Amino acid sequence: MTSRQVDVLVVGAGPAGLATAARLARTGVRVEVLEREQSPGGVPRHCAHRGFGTWPHALTGPAHARLLTASAERAGADVRTGVTALDWAGPRTLTTVGPQGAETLAARAVVLATGARERPRAARLVPGTRPAGVYTTGELQHAVHLYGQHIGTRAVIVGAESVSHAAADTVRAAGAEVVALVTELPRAPAAPARTLTARLRHRTPVLTGTTVTELLGRGRLSGVRVRHRDGRTTTLRCDTVVFTGDFVPDHELARRGALTLDPGTRGPAVDGALRTSRPGVFAVGSVLHAVESAATAAREGACVATAVRDWLTDGSTEPDRTDQKAPADPTDRYWPTGVPLVAGPPLLRIAPNRVAPADHLPYLLRTAVPLTRPVLHVTQDGRPLHRERFPLTTAVPHRPLTLTARWTHRVDPGGGPVHVTVT
Repeated sequence: MTSRQVDVLVVGAGPAGLATAARLARTGVRVEVLEREQSPGGVPRHCAHRGFGTWPHALTGPAHARLLTASAERAGADVRTGVTALDWAGPRTLTTVGPQGAETLAARAVVLATGARERPRAARLVPGTRPAGVYTTGELQHAVHLYGQHIGTRAVIVGAESVSHAAADTVRAAGAEVVALVTELPRAPAAPARTLTARLRHRTPVLTGTTVTELLGRGRLSGVRVRHRDGRTTTLRCDTVVFTGDFVPDHELARRGALTLDPGTRGPAVDGALRTSRPGVFAVGSVLHAVESAATAAREGACVATAVRDWLTDGSTEPDRTDQKAPADPTDRYWPTGVPLVAGPPLLRIAPNRVAPADHLPYLLRTAVPLTRPVLHVTQDGRPLHRERFPLTTAVPHRPLTLTARWTHRVDPGGGPVHVTVT
C-alpha cells in the first residue's frame, strides 16, 4: 500500500465536489478529487432533461456535468475516477482502492461530497414477489441514458415530486407508456405546472392519497396493487415500476469517522461554514440534505472552499499522521463557534444545523405537511431573533423552504440551542 500527501482531498465528483475543487485549485491549492464511478459529474450525468446551470443558458444534465468537470480540471484539480474511499486511517487520512491498487491518502483538509441515494423497494417494505422490472430513478436513468437498455412497455411511477416527473420523462424517452404517478400525499408535491403538464399534455393520471401495497408477477412484473385513501384497492397493470424520491444521504464514511450526525437530515452535522465535528473535515452537497438541486450543491461548494482556505491558513498547524490507525475520539467534538440549530415540528429538518453570528449561508428546511403562507419564528432561550413571513408561498413536502441568514448576528454563542418553529 502506497502513501501520499495532498492539501485537500474531496470525496465525490458531483456538482458540490467539483465546484469545491475548482474554486480551491484556482488559488493554488493541491486538490485531489476521488470518484467511485467511472465518470465524474454525479447525478446530472444521466439526467437528459434541461434545467441545469444558470438561466437563460440552461443545459442538459450531461452537458452540465462535462462543464463542471472541465472547470475543475482546467483549474488544476486532479479528478480521479474508479477510486473508492474505504475508511479512515487517521483524523484526515483515508484508505482508498482504485485501478492502481490500495493507497493511503493524507490531507490537510478533507471535504465529504458523497451525495445521496434513493431507497429501493426493499427498504420501503413494499411486499410481493421479486420480479424483473423494478427500478429506482437512478437505475432507470442509467439503463436508458447511459446504456440504451429496453425497460418495458407500461410503467407505474411511485412518487409525484419533481424527480418523479423526470423519471416519467425517461420512461417516455425509452418508448414506454406511463400508466400513472402514485403518491401517498394528499396533494401532488411537485410544482403545479409539472402536475398539470402530466395530466393534460401527457394524459397521465396523478393519483394522490394512494399507496402501493404489493408488487405482482413472477419472473416479470405484471402489475402493482394500490390502496386509495377511501380504502378501495385497484390493480394497475404494468411491466415496470419506478420508485422515486425518498432520498437518504450517503453518510457511511461520515459514520465510520465518528462524525456527529444530525437526526433530522441524517447527514453530518455542520455549522454555517460547513465544518463537521472533526477538525479539518468539511461536508457539502446532498450528503447534508438529501436531496436539493445541483445549483444548491454548487453554491455550497463555492462556500466551503472559502472555509477550507481559512482552515489551511489558520487552523491546520501540521499534516495528518498516516500512522495513526484509529479515528479521532468521537467524544471530542470540534465546534469552534456556534450552537445547535433545531427545527420544530412539523418541520422535518434544517441545514446547516449549527449557527454562529458570522454565518451567512441560507438555511434549507423541509416540512412534513403542507403549510399555507407559513411564518417562521427563530428564537434562542425564549428570546426572539427573527420572524419571516412567506405570504405567497405554500410549503409542501419534498420542496425546500429557504430561511435567510440575516438574523445570525443576534445569536449568543454562549447561549442555548436556536429553535426554528412555524405557524
